[in-house]
Amino acid sequence: MTDGDISPAGNAEPKKHGLAHVFAATGYSWGGFRRALRETAFRHELLFLFGSSILFALAGATSTDYVLLIILFMLVFAFEAVNTAIEELVDRISPEVSDMARHAKDLGSFAVFCSLVSAGLFVAWVVLF
Repeated sequence: MTDGDISPAGNAEPKKHGLAHVFAATGYSWGGFRRALRETAFRHELLFLFGSSILFALAGATSTDYVLLIILFMLVFAFEAVNTAIEELVDRISPEVSDMARHAKDLGSFAVFCSLVSAGLFVAWVVLF
C-alpha cells in the first residue's frame, strides 16, 4: 500500500476509488447535511427558502427565477456549512478567547450574511417587480 492509498485522516483504511468513492463521498455529504440541520441558522435558512418559494408561487415567478433561487440558496447553504466548519475548527484549535479566533468566526459569518443578502435581494426583485 502506498501513501496515496491511505485515507486523508491518516488511518489505515484504504482510499476508495471509482464508484465506491462516489458512494463514500455521498455518505460524507449526507453526514454534513445532518450536522448542518443541528444549526439553528441553517434551519432558519431552510425556512427562508420555503417561504421564498411560496412567495414566488404567489408572484407567478418563472422557472428561471426558481432555478436562480435554488442556486442562490445552495450557495447560502454552502457558506453556512463552511462557516460552521470554521467555527468548529477554531473552537477545537483555540478554545481560549483570541482576536484571531474571533476574526475567523466573524469572516465566516460575514460570508453567510453576504449570501443571505444576495438571496433576499433576488427574492425582493422577483416578488416586487
